[in-house]
Amino acid sequence: MKEISSVKNQVIKEAKKLQQKKYRLKAGAYLLEGFHLIEEAVKAGSKLQALFVSARGVSEWQEWLETFGEEYYLVTDEVLKTLATEKTPQGMIAVCELPTEAAFKASGSWLLLDTIQDPGNLGTMIRTADAAGLTGVILGSGTVDLYNPKTLRSMQGSQFHLPIISRELAEVIEEFKASDVPVYGSALDQAAVIFSEVAPQTDFALIMGNEGNGMQPELLKVTDQNLYIPIKGAAESLNVAVAAGILLFQLNR
Repeated sequence: MKEISSVKNQVIKEAKKLQQKKYRLKAGAYLLEGFHLIEEAVKAGSKLQALFVSARGVSEWQEWLETFGEEYYLVTDEVLKTLATEKTPQGMIAVCELPTEAAFKASGSWLLLDTIQDPGNLGTMIRTADAAGLTGVILGSGTVDLYNPKTLRSMQGSQFHLPIISRELAEVIEEFKASDVPVYGSALDQAAVIFSEVAPQTDFALIMGNEGNGMQPELLKVTDQNLYIPIKGAAESLNVAVAAGILLFQLNR
């Protein structure tokens, strides 16, 4: 155990840079906040480059730290707060190595995300895909950063449970079609069908579009079928993450 009491310490200054995407990409690492997510990372075999723990963290998770068996930094509350994006840090923050992307095979059940902008929506949909038992998630270009702090909080560790891949969706759709895997869009158009009319299946790809604009027109044109969820009340639309949950649990029952 090493102690750090100054926010100007070089180790802290370098770790703080990881709050920005450009530095995450450059360093190949990101910040993970809170015991639960760090524990999930360790269980999944992710490499922690550094672990910062406050006195509160040591008090609450002393037994885990002893089994962790690696060096960690004991830091002041002030130091931990400068690394945190949450107003009230939970006592533990880690620098976690960015994982190598898994190989992709066009089989199984996949959620494809088209230019999703809200990090909370992104994290919630990945967590939902995990809960629904999907094979994996594909992030199309223009989608918010997977390692945005709000995305990480929303995923609640699901990024360690299933592969998450960044690809051009048009290319991926071609691969699904070549493997005879049906590709479903989420849109209300003349050819769309009510989601409940589609039978559950083991192999499919579901595309969820941008919060404001929906799916890109060029992607809508190449789906096998577009699905919609009837709205009975006065609401204009459903939140994209809520809609994704309804569709995923229908398709992958």
